[in-house]
Amino acid sequence: MSSIQATRLRKGNLVKLGNDLFRILEVLHLTPGNKRGFIQARMRNIRTTTLSDQKFRAEEDIERATLDEREMQYLYNDADHYYFMDTSTFEQIQIASEALGDSKAYLIPDALIRVEFYDIEPMGIELPPTVDLLVKETVPGIKGATASAQVKPATLETGLVVQVPPFVNEGDRVRVSTETGEYQSRA
Repeated sequence: MSSIQATRLRKGNLVKLGNDLFRILEVLHLTPGNKRGFIQARMRNIRTTTLSDQKFRAEEDIERATLDEREMQYLYNDADHYYFMDTSTFEQIQIASEALGDSKAYLIPDALIRVEFYDIEPMGIELPPTVDLLVKETVPGIKGATASAQVKPATLETGLVVQVPPFVNEGDRVRVSTETGEYQSRA
């Protein structure tokens, strides 16, 4: 386990405080008047998904957590968990729905996903920049419609609803950004 000085914390770092792991979401370096500088960090607890703000002295060392990534195949989900299989050992793991957050909307069965592990515990997943999803439901397209400023809602196979151009129809595959959740193109 390596340590990092508080002044070197960056957005996206994973740190260990006590027995909990936190993902750094925002970092502010503050120097109030004639007092010592400190670091204000907004963090999300990986296990409980709660947000917290933490102050660190500028010279303080923070324990940095490192994650291992393994490529796994998404199999299926039930009400509470999502199930993945290691493609080399065929070992299956489950990740709680809450731990995946918004990432769930981009998972389709058999997709290869990078799963992040801390020791032997799965922490979350790393999605590709875009995914191709099937349009399950949308209002019919308008004949001769071009890509204008008009958009309409489309429900995709995972339940995700995105705004699409009028020429997209049910049964089409569309490419969606996993970062913004926005329609990119037809696939």
